[in-house]
Amino acid sequence: MRSRPSAVTAASLPLIAPMLATPGRLPPAAQDARWAYETKQDGQRAMVYLPGDGSVRLRARSGEDITGAYPELRPLGAALGATPAVLDGEVLALDERGRADFQLLQSRMGLAHAPARAARRAVEVPVHLVLFDVPYLGESLVRQPYVQRRTRLEELELAGPYWSVPGAVTGHGAEALAATREHGLEGVVCKRLDSVYEPGVRSRAWIKIRNMRTEDVIVGGWLPGKGRLTGLPGALLVGQRAAGGRLRYVGGVGTGWSEAERTELARLLAAAASSRCPFDPVPRIAGARWVLPRLVGEVSYSTRTRGGLLRQPSWLRLRPDLTPEESAADLPETSA
Repeated sequence: MRSRPSAVTAASLPLIAPMLATPGRLPPAAQDARWAYETKQDGQRAMVYLPGDGSVRLRARSGEDITGAYPELRPLGAALGATPAVLDGEVLALDERGRADFQLLQSRMGLAHAPARAARRAVEVPVHLVLFDVPYLGESLVRQPYVQRRTRLEELELAGPYWSVPGAVTGHGAEALAATREHGLEGVVCKRLDSVYEPGVRSRAWIKIRNMRTEDVIVGGWLPGKGRLTGLPGALLVGQRAAGGRLRYVGGVGTGWSEAERTELARLLAAAASSRCPFDPVPRIAGARWVLPRLVGEVSYSTRTRGGLLRQPSWLRLRPDLTPEESAADLPETSA
């Protein structure tokens, strides 16, 4: 007599590391129709394990079990039905305009082993799970092309109060990227229609493009580098003018310059050395060295935190053509 197969559980589903995108540019216009374009989301990547018994397990990119941090996503297990699946997606926290806000999400992350706190935060800051791939659905789909996996995912009709499958656009990459800029979104991910799912691989078949903004900043201090960079700046501490003309700290910039530019910055910083912090309020930064706020530079960055800090800033160039008074308009007041 043949024995009955054992039930599928979240633990028995195959562990699948998320496929990763490579930073790059839009595909050539002649190849545009071979690619799909999805909105790039600013959240926590999650692989979602659904054994078909109504349960759900979420794992972070590191493989850590993060299910407990997001109790509002547990009903997704029942929404899928009886077919075992592994879905790929991103957990987001949305601001009042419906845009992903990573700083909001940080108040939810790290609560996987604190169920009471996670439940309270779920009421205050609910998350939304966007799903964009299905590498397993009753069987492995990793060798199937993206376009077929995408069709299988959409056929699941997973639309709920805390999860969805956002649309993907085939072709029209330039228009898709422009639309994300217009709506203040992070960018796009370009996915080749014939691409297989490559677990754990940073693949050229997926290309991510961030919408970077540029602004002028005033240098108010620096942090010394370490090792071979001893005596040279490891990061610049920069600010922008706020109400009343005060210089408000907006972040530290530690990338973007060549060795020659770093050496030139070291010379200019030494000439502007000061014992007083020019920022108001004074940021708590261990090891900071202050300078007179007379150097103006241009930086690129992805977005701002709710406290006004620049996210992912990178140095572009010095602006000797601008004085600190000419560098930028007054910043609006923001809450910390």
